[in-house]
Amino acid sequence: MRISQKLDYACRAMAQLAKRHDGRTITRLDELAQREAVSANFLVQILNDLRRAGLIESRRGKSGGYLLSRKPDSINLREIVDAVEPSLLSFSTHTEGESGGSVRSTWENISQELRNHLERTPLTQLAERSEAPMFYI
Repeated sequence: MRISQKLDYACRAMAQLAKRHDGRTITRLDELAQREAVSANFLVQILNDLRRAGLIESRRGKSGGYLLSRKPDSINLREIVDAVEPSLLSFSTHTEGESGGSVRSTWENISQELRNHLERTPLTQLAERSEAPMFYI
């Protein structure tokens, strides 16, 4: 499955905000960009999409930045996808021909399963710290 850079960055930014979530801590744009090694110019556009979707809040000024609008366990991956990459969950197939209907139905079922899985995946799962496995020789 191909995930766009935009969706990848959105998930990473949301994971960073979830790691710091206490309802008050504001994270600056440059800190988010540095921690995730992403372009601040591109990231600000993504954060604006997330803000418009109601997933994050922004504060202006010298001590401004971003924070989650809700607890991380109440935000799911589907909401992030819908905010920045809604076309990921859409598809276009035709129902012409003998097999058109069954092919479309199969893709609709797969798409619904993906939506359900995204809805069951909380932001807290993205924010979990995972250590790279150690290999000893």
